[in-house]
Amino acid sequence: MAFIGAGQNPPSARAALLAAVGQVRFWLKDDSEAAHTGRSASAAFLIRASGAVLAYASQVLFAHWMGTFQFGIFVYVWTWVMLLAGVIDVGLAAAAQRFVPEYTQHKALDLLRGFHSGSRWLALGISSGIAVVGAIAAELAQPWLDANEILPLYIACLALPMYALLHVQSGIARGHSWMPLALLPIYVIRQLLLIGMMGIAYVAAFPTDAITATVVSVATLWLVSLGQSLVLNRKLAAKISPGLKTYEIKTWLATSLPMVMVEGLYLLLTYCDVLLLNLFQGPEDIAIYYAAGKTLALVAFVHYAVTQTTMHKFSKHHVSGDRRQLAASLSHAIRLTFWPSLAATILVLIGGIPLLWLFGSDFVAGYPLMFVLAIGLLARSAIGPLAPLLNVIGQQRVCAAIFAAAFAINVVLCLILIPVFGTMGAAISTAIALVFESVSLFFVTKRRLGLHGLIWGASKDIDTAA
Repeated sequence: MAFIGAGQNPPSARAALLAAVGQVRFWLKDDSEAAHTGRSASAAFLIRASGAVLAYASQVLFAHWMGTFQFGIFVYVWTWVMLLAGVIDVGLAAAAQRFVPEYTQHKALDLLRGFHSGSRWLALGISSGIAVVGAIAAELAQPWLDANEILPLYIACLALPMYALLHVQSGIARGHSWMPLALLPIYVIRQLLLIGMMGIAYVAAFPTDAITATVVSVATLWLVSLGQSLVLNRKLAAKISPGLKTYEIKTWLATSLPMVMVEGLYLLLTYCDVLLLNLFQGPEDIAIYYAAGKTLALVAFVHYAVTQTTMHKFSKHHVSGDRRQLAASLSHAIRLTFWPSLAATILVLIGGIPLLWLFGSDFVAGYPLMFVLAIGLLARSAIGPLAPLLNVIGQQRVCAAIFAAAFAINVVLCLILIPVFGTMGAAISTAIALVFESVSLFFVTKRRLGLHGLIWGASKDIDTAA
């Protein structure tokens, strides 16, 4: 009997385990706004975290398979794709966070059906035209391009229509709170396809250069976009009965274009450091800087996960006029953003050298850059999703002005500091621009909405909300 008793858990440990299981069950069944947001954010976080790990693994493998020079060329080309991809849907993905909840709440099913189909066709048509313009621009820019960059740039234009479709479909899925459908295709399934297809090329002794990497990247986009479209159509058909479709294209674009202006400026701020480095540094330096930024970007998925689960909730509370719930949702979202981001930043910086070494021994030189870039990312996480909040409640213009100013600061500082300090100059410029952006968003939110959008004191205005 003594032997059997010795193998059992102490009563206190068993009670603690049962209590923990009970809390998890209660959390899963809780129908409150905070619990629902927490569950959605947790799902988005897990998917985004898995996607971040897979994306990081794919970049590490690409660096090994391609070599630093070819990897640097691919990074430069695909940075242009990512810059255009963020605006190629003309803001319709972000607009879905407003129109899907609004049409659903008002039971305007004809408008909802129209948005589900019309927004996708509209984005596809516009993005196809932009892709043609992009190819023409690459042709005209040949005298100023490296010979190794020209063909990958042509091929990369084929990615733009599928990025537009993917973004709009993901926006519609988020509007219906279908987070797995919104996030899994681009962040998990595509990364697995990237690794698999590029790995096959490497094993089969195909040239694993920037051209091959671009072809594989475009092919995976087409596969996941079309697959997501099939699943989304099936889910929409099951939820919404067939019927008339009404298209408010002018209204959609009147809302989405200011949003895409904000998104475009945000992306310029995000990617201009890599693009400007190409003016002064070689592909090897770009590859090292990119690896440092991507390693630290593992932190950014926390901000992204919370943003994806709160935008349509902000819109719903704003439409219904529930200011108190809007303040509570914002406070909760800021806490969900900052503390996990801070913990993740500390862990990534501690393991920075081993993580960079995965790319190759040359990439360890980017370790000091991570500490500088971390300052900007923590400043952004301290205010949570203030920019998405301003976007969905009609404050797109002031948000765009802030991003434009931050972008201008980044460009000017990059042009001054990169020639002197190289990649460290780019890191300093980006960090300063992000701090400026965060401080400006905080003061604008406080002045225009009366909401305290900062982690310290983020909940103090809930009780005083009108």
